[in-house]
Amino acid sequence: MTAKPETPAASAAPKRDKPWLFRTYSGHSSAVESNKLYRKNLSRGQTGLSVAFDLPTQTGYDSDHPLARGEVGKVGVPVCHIGDMQTLFDEIPLGKMNTSMTINAPAPWLLSLYIATAERQGAARAELQGTTQNDIVKEYLSRGTYIFPPQPSLKLTNDVIAFTYKEVPKWNPMNVCSYHLQEAGATPEQELAFALATAQAVLDTVRDSGQVPPEDFPQVVGRISFFVNAGIRFVTELCKMRAFTELWDEICQERYGVEDEKHRRFRYGVQVNSLGLTEQQPENNVYRILLEMLAVTLSKNARARAVQLPAWNEALGLPRPWDQQWSLRLQQIVAYETDLLEYGDLFDGSPVVTAKVEELKAQAREELARIDAMGGAIAAVDSSYMKQRLVESNTRRLKAIEAGAMTVVGVNAFTDAEPSPLTTGEGSILTVDESVERDQIEAVKAWRAQRDGKAAEAAIADLTAAAKEGRNIMEPSIACAHAGVTTGEWAQVLREVYGEYRAPTGVGRAASAATEGGMAEVRARVDAVSERLGRRVKILVGKPGLDGHSNGAEQVAVRARDSGMEVVYEGIRLTPAQIVNAALEEGVHVVGLSILSGSHVTLVTDVMDRMRQAGLGDIPVVVGGIIPQEDERTLKAAGVARVYTPKDYDLTQIMADIIDLVDQETKRAA
Repeated sequence: MTAKPETPAASAAPKRDKPWLFRTYSGHSSAVESNKLYRKNLSRGQTGLSVAFDLPTQTGYDSDHPLARGEVGKVGVPVCHIGDMQTLFDEIPLGKMNTSMTINAPAPWLLSLYIATAERQGAARAELQGTTQNDIVKEYLSRGTYIFPPQPSLKLTNDVIAFTYKEVPKWNPMNVCSYHLQEAGATPEQELAFALATAQAVLDTVRDSGQVPPEDFPQVVGRISFFVNAGIRFVTELCKMRAFTELWDEICQERYGVEDEKHRRFRYGVQVNSLGLTEQQPENNVYRILLEMLAVTLSKNARARAVQLPAWNEALGLPRPWDQQWSLRLQQIVAYETDLLEYGDLFDGSPVVTAKVEELKAQAREELARIDAMGGAIAAVDSSYMKQRLVESNTRRLKAIEAGAMTVVGVNAFTDAEPSPLTTGEGSILTVDESVERDQIEAVKAWRAQRDGKAAEAAIADLTAAAKEGRNIMEPSIACAHAGVTTGEWAQVLREVYGEYRAPTGVGRAASAATEGGMAEVRARVDAVSERLGRRVKILVGKPGLDGHSNGAEQVAVRARDSGMEVVYEGIRLTPAQIVNAALEEGVHVVGLSILSGSHVTLVTDVMDRMRQAGLGDIPVVVGGIIPQEDERTLKAAGVARVYTPKDYDLTQIMADIIDLVDQETKRAA
């Protein structure tokens, strides 16, 4: 009897690779609300957590600190003490979870709170898995949530690494974060070079610190991870990721002598690009997100270990749970419905891909050599070299969009469109109620009142001694967590020991010299108005509050300077009082405020009130940021002259608008 041929249905299914971790970057309002969101996302197939902390937490302030006003719960969850952390992870077993925490300057503290919470759940330290975003260099360059000077910051990073490799061996204590470099305008070769230079600065510090024996150093190298960005030019981005893997292997082997291939693997998570998401025709962002995700999943040899996707409407405001679910479903479709995970690397042997990878590696090596010649990443931060290069690259990108040399569908091409039904009606984005901040402030005050004050004081005293003596601060920090010490108290101890820092802005020396797109006409207008006024038109560009995303403010400052205006720009994290005082002392003709954290109504109205009190009510104020239409109406009712949102991409036109505004207001005041 002849055997019956096996039908395709009876054939063995192809072996599939395990998919990457599915994450969404989330956290808002309060620990209670964020916990509900996490448990809901996990129930829908998310396999890891990525925690967004609010700006006061990220910059080491409790929710009741004056600098936290308007910022509590806006871009993440406030965590002031172990009670908040326990609430955040209620009914989520940390011994079985893989958690990424976007926290930088206070990384030792948030990790200590996490460990203490896990211990109270009964989980052993050795069981914990996750990642601490602990790249302080990129904070100086792009994101702005730094606190301490570079050397103490590197010391804290070293403490976390030296502690975790022994005590929490499955934890990634540091992920070098090139994500925000691309958001700040980095080209692919800059993203490669600046991130790798940062990794070298950290590993050199660990190697030379004496906290890690030489025989254990390869193990430490093996726990370093990266967090990257993937833009819309997905072929280039795919090649960038292959270049990352090959360059990292090269550095680990040649610079650090790591022989075990396992410890040389380039391990990375990714959030795809938010910079390219458009306010105009925002439904098109879904396609952008998918294409960007392919760049980090198609090439098996350079595939991400974890992926989190932005929501389609993040250029409009905070995404809702439904929006995050949509992004999660996109990942699941690619992982489970397609055959992507059934094959080896699709690009090995491709001459096109190989040529592009080699080109990127060569350019990155050249940039790395320049940074090494300066003394490394920290020296390149202090000299403002890296920041200056990022500002210039971002300037070129924006000019290309303005000139139409770079097509952005719905922005500078194919702009005629039907209204999107996804953005109409109430509730199209998530809003954080003002009562959240009041409730959190009351809660942190109550926490301090009911805790064991003597135990907290003793823990703080030991933390202070450890910092002054140069000891590893992790165990004292975990003791502080258990004793009920708050985030602000922990950070204040280290502020007093290490001092604070203001990073270079990179604006003063950045080269642009824009001449196209109507800039000659704008310069002529600036000259004419300046001549009428008897002095050069002066603009103050200010960033009130704790938002450190300074890219927009930097580009406005550079373009205003190129238009002929005198520019006052002092960087990030200014109080409304400081901004108004600067406007008064500098005698400015116009004030421009940039806020991307959602705290625009609170902070801008405070600035407006203070300007009127200071007798500056006739000076026009313009505001830029991710500002919903309802809030735009509120700001204009408060006296704001102009509101610019991401749809207003033509900076030269904005300069023309501002100089017309100055002309009108100064004539009226006269």
